[in-house]
Amino acid sequence: MFEKGRFVEDCRAALKERDTHAAIRELVATAVSEPAQIVRALGEPRRAGVETIYRADDLTILNLCWGPWMKFKPHDHRMWAVIGIYGGREQNTFYRRAEHGLEQHGTKELHAKDATPLGAAVIHAITNPLDQITAAIHVYGGDFFATPRSEWDPNTFEERPYDVEDTMRAFEVANERLRGKMPHS
Repeated sequence: MFEKGRFVEDCRAALKERDTHAAIRELVATAVSEPAQIVRALGEPRRAGVETIYRADDLTILNLCWGPWMKFKPHDHRMWAVIGIYGGREQNTFYRRAEHGLEQHGTKELHAKDATPLGAAVIHAITNPLDQITAAIHVYGGDFFATPRSEWDPNTFEERPYDVEDTMRAFEVANERLRGKMPHS
């Protein structure tokens, strides 16, 4: 059974493991293996957005809900991460730095009950291809909000500082679509 406080405690304990990233991946995989338990603990996802479950210098845990058809530009985290999907689907496009911006390096689609680790140097873009919310637990090996990061223009692949306000606007646009005020584009 997923219990938010216990999950945080388990993740904090995993930071002491020799292979922290693998230990966290195992915890996330176990949690998302029973999506109904996460929904019971966190509530049915009804809005696109980011809920901070836990934040410290060495660990951040988020409940992240992508709105229908939401597309998120290429970005990095500059810390390891583990993503576990408990509802919907997430399409990841991976990139690597190239002479003039980025070049595509692969793709991976995550479904409910999938958990995948991301290394600290990973650059990816995310799409929710569904007309419903995609919900995920994200665990990061650091303070996700205090770490300077980059994002890339999805058309030109020009690198720039990560824009939190633009990200929050993207969530609000997705919520407007959820309320039926805007068609998906």
